[in-house]
Amino acid sequence: MKILFATVPADGHFNPLTGIAMHFKHLGHDVRWYTSKTYEKKLSGMDIPLFPFVQAKEVNSENLNLIYPEVADMKGVKAIKFAWEKVFLDNIGNHFQDINAIYQTDFRFDIFVCDAALYVMQFVAEKLKTPIYVIGPSPLTATSKDTPPNFVGLTPAKSAIGKKLYVFMRHLMDKMVFTEGMKKFNAMRTAIGLPPFTGSFWNIPFDYSTLYFQSGIPEFEYKRSDLSPNVRFVGGLQPYLGKAQKNYKSIVKMDGYEKVILVSQGTIDNKDQNKLIIPVLNALKDEPFQLIVATGGVNTELLREKYRRPNIIIEDYIDFRSVLPFTNLYITNGGYGGVILSLSFGVPMLCAGITAGKNDVNAHVRYFKVGIDLRTDHPSEAKIAKGVQQALSVEIAQNARNLQRILSTYHPNELIEQHVFHSE
Repeated sequence: MKILFATVPADGHFNPLTGIAMHFKHLGHDVRWYTSKTYEKKLSGMDIPLFPFVQAKEVNSENLNLIYPEVADMKGVKAIKFAWEKVFLDNIGNHFQDINAIYQTDFRFDIFVCDAALYVMQFVAEKLKTPIYVIGPSPLTATSKDTPPNFVGLTPAKSAIGKKLYVFMRHLMDKMVFTEGMKKFNAMRTAIGLPPFTGSFWNIPFDYSTLYFQSGIPEFEYKRSDLSPNVRFVGGLQPYLGKAQKNYKSIVKMDGYEKVILVSQGTIDNKDQNKLIIPVLNALKDEPFQLIVATGGVNTELLREKYRRPNIIIEDYIDFRSVLPFTNLYITNGGYGGVILSLSFGVPMLCAGITAGKNDVNAHVRYFKVGIDLRTDHPSEAKIAKGVQQALSVEIAQNARNLQRILSTYHPNELIEQHVFHSE
């Protein structure tokens, strides 16, 4: 079959789909990809042809502040509204022009697979009538009477009054965030002969997909009594790694250290290391811990010079899968992929991140008691030190191991293959 993958230009949305794409490719399917040229090298290494953005512009959470510097001063709903319009909304019509041109002239695909943030899926479903399979690489965003609004870092209410408050908050936020943008969205629909849309923007990935594959497990997701019946939990999605990765098992020197702690500030929000990496190093450098730090390629040599200690290892990139089996704690800003990977090894977490949806990821960590959420982008050294001791508690470690056992029963690529090609 001819299969077109499509993703927004962000690592957290592109990488989780690469394992699925290569699995489909190995099954003999013709797999190609629509995204920005940023991923040309990665796709070339996977021998997957790229259809780059033509009409669509590359705007993502990494370059948003560079293109629109005014966003740096925005907070709360205003910041959510601006990011939604610039990152997700404005490109939808352009994405459809690109994808429709691919379909009509270059690659008449049988199946469309995309990440949950590529909202052009609605146009593809309605105009091209192809099966749509959506991959959810972050916590579910489907609206529900049982859950808090998205992107506010809250956990489910414990009372009827609390649930009613969440409904009011969601209605107010949606009105403030979406009212103006939905006029633009419906103008895009009208331009291609579609009627106005009056539903929830949040629910488009669920309402217009043949199936929605959610990374993770129900036991790490807020319960929704009204969850769409087309959602399938598939376990922890893992990116395709390609050539053999450096095995970091040898750098883990457990002898002489009480704990091994893995530290990451992600691959996007990692330029300002005063947010997490530096305060973590300052807080823990004199403790009997081995610290393994992944910088994402930012200031690695400078950090090595500053923190030249036998218990501190600093690398550009680390294959977490080779280190997590020996790790006691994962310190993160809250990238969902890393959180699920940590849980797949039963490793508890200390989380510090509130932007770009990380507050919702970290709220899940807090709610399911598999780690400590510091609920800030800039934790102090004192809070980090205290949080580490809390996160290393017996209860939290046991909760993480419980989810590890459940995650180990899932085989994501095979599950998705079964649903797409052999059932329903």
